[in-house]
Amino acid sequence: MSEKEIIGVVGAGAWGTALAQMLSSDGRDVMLWAFEAEVVEAINADHRNPLYLPSAELFPGVRATGNLGDLADLNIILAVTPAQVLGRVLGDLSRPPRDLVLCSKGIEAGTGRLMNDVARTACPGSEIAVLSGPTFAHEVAGGLPTAVTLACEGGREQWQRLSAAIARPAFRPYYSDDVTGAEIGGSIKNVLAIACGVVDGLGLGQNARAALIARGYAEMLRFGEALGAEAETLAGLCGLGDLVLTCSSTSSRNFSLGKALGEGQSASELMANRTTVAEGAHTAPVLAELAQTRQIAMPIVIAVNAILQGEMPGDVVTKLLSRPLTAETPNDDFGSDQSDIA
Repeated sequence: MSEKEIIGVVGAGAWGTALAQMLSSDGRDVMLWAFEAEVVEAINADHRNPLYLPSAELFPGVRATGNLGDLADLNIILAVTPAQVLGRVLGDLSRPPRDLVLCSKGIEAGTGRLMNDVARTACPGSEIAVLSGPTFAHEVAGGLPTAVTLACEGGREQWQRLSAAIARPAFRPYYSDDVTGAEIGGSIKNVLAIACGVVDGLGLGQNARAALIARGYAEMLRFGEALGAEAETLAGLCGLGDLVLTCSSTSSRNFSLGKALGEGQSASELMANRTTVAEGAHTAPVLAELAQTRQIAMPIVIAVNAILQGEMPGDVVTKLLSRPLTAETPNDDFGSDQSDIA
């Protein structure tokens, strides 16, 4: 083993594997927990994850395990499971780590909780941080330059510990203490990426996609500020930066899902046949319900949820475009009813 402190990564999907690879790029040993026994075997025998990240040859320092008990003595763990199983997996840890870095993007179905709330319940002894930003897994694994937000509830003291452990020459974290904002940006952009994919699948053009990104960002701001997030956080890497990336490339699982929906494929069949998780499909109904309950205008999110529930994409787009004209910002003097502004 190297002299540097071992870091644990819980979740060996594409993103978890990429993070483990990045962390091991300086010779550090990384313990990567995988649910699938075949993934554990392939990583340890062949230094590859053929199921989720076949393009990457993993560094020897990346070792896989199927036993969460092997991570019991680690002080830093990055949690990268699908959002909907995060609480259950973290609850199986025999000892909460000192620093728990959340890298899953989503909102828990049924409760509407953000991942930091889920993690505090599962690991009450841990100090929570959120790592989020414009990150395609294959680029991070390949050592291409990447910048992210690292939001630390423990403030600058926690930041000093984590940035020293996580930063690499091609992986640059930026400090924030706005954990809520970092999470909201990463969750909502997945839903908006599905919307942009639908636009592409329907052949509606670049003007429509640019408009959707801008108006979707306005929805992200409204929702975030209602939950106490800072606008500056959502204007940064974990909000606008991540939104631009995932709304502009078929490398995004959520964009690809939306594109297939726009081309006429069934949501239920697409979700059943996917190996990897498009988190936006799970987040959309939760987010739509929260928006309606809190009376936050999010017509694009509502539209995505309608498509995922089986409505025809063309019909949903027509409804979205036929809403009453209104002001671009809710601060403009445009009458008293701003309930449908988007």
